[in-house]
Amino acid sequence: MPLLEETTVPREHPPTLPVVIIGNGPSGICLSYLLSGYKPYLDPSAVHPNPVLYRKLQETRHLPITEQDLEYLSEGLEGRSGNPVAVLFDTLLHPNADFGYEFPPVLQWRRDKQQHLPHLVLGRATPGGAWHVMEGSMLTISLGIWMELPGINYRDLTNNGKCRGVTNDRATPEEISSYYRNYVKLMGLKQNFVDNTYVTSVQKLFRGHEGEDKGGGGGLWEVRGYQRVQGDTHVPFCLFSENVVLATGASDSPAQLGVEGEELPFVFHSISALGLAVSRKKLGPNSDPVLIVGAGLSAADAVLCACNNNISVLHAFRKHVDDPGLIFKQLPKTLYPEYHKVYHMIMAASVCSKIGGPVLFPDYTSFPEHCVVSFQPDMKCVMQGSNSLKALKISMALVLIGTHPNLFFLKGQGQYLGLDPTKPISCKQNPMDVHPYTFECTKDPGLFAMGPLVGDNFVRFLKGGALGIASCLLKRLKKKGKLIADGGGGGGEFI
Repeated sequence: MPLLEETTVPREHPPTLPVVIIGNGPSGICLSYLLSGYKPYLDPSAVHPNPVLYRKLQETRHLPITEQDLEYLSEGLEGRSGNPVAVLFDTLLHPNADFGYEFPPVLQWRRDKQQHLPHLVLGRATPGGAWHVMEGSMLTISLGIWMELPGINYRDLTNNGKCRGVTNDRATPEEISSYYRNYVKLMGLKQNFVDNTYVTSVQKLFRGHEGEDKGGGGGLWEVRGYQRVQGDTHVPFCLFSENVVLATGASDSPAQLGVEGEELPFVFHSISALGLAVSRKKLGPNSDPVLIVGAGLSAADAVLCACNNNISVLHAFRKHVDDPGLIFKQLPKTLYPEYHKVYHMIMAASVCSKIGGPVLFPDYTSFPEHCVVSFQPDMKCVMQGSNSLKALKISMALVLIGTHPNLFFLKGQGQYLGLDPTKPISCKQNPMDVHPYTFECTKDPGLFAMGPLVGDNFVRFLKGGALGIASCLLKRLKKKGKLIADGGGGGGEFI
């Protein structure tokens, strides 16, 4: 479907849309699915292991979940997300998953083509979002089945139908990106997606577009940007929408240390720089050590990549080796053996530095409770420990301490939307302030946020944002008569 150019009005859709979704990763894909007439009902043959929730579901089993009271259904549920609807949807799709069970979903999906809500999903590449640019051979932190979206079993579209071992239940980014791309095609959602689009401005207009609906008195949103076509040709567009959903994820801008010399050419903020240096033979066993800063999974992946290529590693991080907040301590050994290998290296290096003894990993040195002070032009890094400064010669530095969303297209980069409006939006420290059951921004009605922007970093839980937003919009716009029949049909079909 072509976009609305600034100089023309295509006939394919009206100038004003009910919904525009910015971001075509799993968040945007799942929301498009729910806005395209797919309705979740309680499966008559299913029994949920939570008796209280099961009783509530039976009370209104004739209604789709999107038309029920999500606050009532979510009450009393506990899970690994701070958003109650995310916990609700997760337990409906993966009952008792946190206890190690793999129960089937208790939902039955039915498509009602008269409940299609017109919308567009704008994305910078093909559907799948950031999964297309991640390292293709690494394993995801989540199980493959937790990465799937409603309606299509993940294993049905991948080779993971054959379980060769515990770790093989995890997926590679390549498998996941392929799954999302195929999902959009198989579920008939392609007409809602516009690829290769870059949004440059989103602002609220407090007067209606001439001749158009006033958006229920709340004003319209103007979405501007450009679409890349035929190579590097940029075609500008302008859309008007009654509602805008931010589903942009959080991987746009790598977090920085903010220290002297961080802009030097040997300092990088992406693990791909390490892989590129290795492939071009710029690093090897005789190189000076690679400095890796951070104690998350990206830093661990970099440690493994360097060690597997016989490259010496200096590993610096702020936490103590016994800090319970270290991600390695929260992962089961059987499912994540490679990350526990990194933790074993950290602990072995710590013991060796304290009491001596044999060096188990001669090419790996850890610096817990250390902070980088500066990078110097002579390829040295100055680090501050508890008692001393160290200047270490390195071949390159990888600063892997997280990422931040890039919301440059919003007023003040969207900072006013955060729980603390005096600080930048951060998925962990300062997520967007949204209504817990509708995901509508409390500071700006008609603007919604989901996924990492509201603290749900795992695909398993961001689907709850899609449920909350879809439920809100479908209820709200049904009253305005905005739902349309998509190809006719009545009563729907079970899938």
